[in-house]
Amino acid sequence: MSKETIELTRELTNIPSPTGDTSTIIDFIYHEMTSYGYEPTINNKGSLIITVPGKTLDKERFITAHIDTLGAMVRAIKPDGRLKLDLIGGFNFNAIEGEYCTIHTQENKTYTGTILMHQTSVHVYKDSGTAKRDQQNMEVRIDEKVSSKEDTENLGIQVGDFISFDPRTVITPSGYIKSRHLDDKVSAAILMNFLINLKETNQTLPYTTHFFFSNNEEIGYGGNSNISPNVVEYVAVDMGAMGDDQQTDEYTVSICVKDASGPYHLGLRNHFVSICKEKNIPYQLDIYPYYGSDASAAMRAGADVKHGLIGAGIESSHAYERTHKESIQSTEHLVSEYLFSSLS
Repeated sequence: MSKETIELTRELTNIPSPTGDTSTIIDFIYHEMTSYGYEPTINNKGSLIITVPGKTLDKERFITAHIDTLGAMVRAIKPDGRLKLDLIGGFNFNAIEGEYCTIHTQENKTYTGTILMHQTSVHVYKDSGTAKRDQQNMEVRIDEKVSSKEDTENLGIQVGDFISFDPRTVITPSGYIKSRHLDDKVSAAILMNFLINLKETNQTLPYTTHFFFSNNEEIGYGGNSNISPNVVEYVAVDMGAMGDDQQTDEYTVSICVKDASGPYHLGLRNHFVSICKEKNIPYQLDIYPYYGSDASAAMRAGADVKHGLIGAGIESSHAYERTHKESIQSTEHLVSEYLFSSLS
């Protein structure tokens, strides 16, 4: 794993991209990849695809990472000028309590704020520690002089404005990267860096491969309407889920055998395992019980492909996440070896 991948991850995490408001990061990827000679296209949904011709043209691969993240929208402006939230993506309110955020208005203005319980002050509210963390009690305190709904509306803030969360990206001397939105910007950085290295080394892939940067994964769909009929294998590179009964860790690549949608393709899974064993890539097999990927979404949409899911192990998914450079390195290694391997 090159240092560039971690630095690229840092850069990506600092570009706000909650699902539904991803044009800025898609434009960033477009210009980065164009600078290396690629010809990306952006579909009507706003996702980006790069097709790399290979030695074999009649059988193709499709590999994806998503760049959309968890976020929120303004649900309502409260009488005191603070904001009520509506969540984007599958996470709990307690995971964002105390987080810094940015409100993005329709006039392209931005305002900072903090996500707090209404009953935050222990000196005022007896139930500050026990009140439910939910839409009724959580709010955004805006860093502007507002004390009424009208004050906030005069800033140009309105219902439907997007709210992004401060990533707080930190790379530690011990090799950890902790940040919001490692899901799935680590994987996006891996695919981008692979494409950069492919140009710099002037190599040719064995099969024409479509690299898809999805912008709707966190709400359940992504790269399922842009699949060429020649695609045989569809691989999502996404986070590996960690927790009780999980084998996934922060130091290996995680190969998903099943998620909430059902088992992934056994032949493709075994192909990943064979590559890892042959190339001495540290890996873990795992089940993600409450999880879905763009690959599983493609299967629900009727794609006739072998589908697989691999990724770096991410601690505390959908909260303040963390992984280690060794997991990123293992994932990068498997992605590269897979894309240069024969079909499963």
